[in-house]
Amino acid sequence: MKEARTTEVRSPLATPEEAAEFLRTTKQKLAEDRYRGVGPRFVRHGSRRILYSWDELHRYVEANTFQRTDDRPVAI
Repeated sequence: MKEARTTEVRSPLATPEEAAEFLRTTKQKLAEDRYRGVGPRFVRHGSRRILYSWDELHRYVEANTFQRTDDRPVAI
């Protein structure tokens, strides 16, 4: 008998929980970053729902990847 394989399709938008897990931080820290205007760009869906583009999360990581501790961040 063949085993059924399920292929999980990932949404192009991440929830704050998924984004926090990806960035190894917390939902609260992401909320603080949104309030301060730093951190990854986000999508506001309706008046309360916050989502993150996976592409933006990857860009954020790339822009905040450094060779040395005295490197300066790149604006995105």
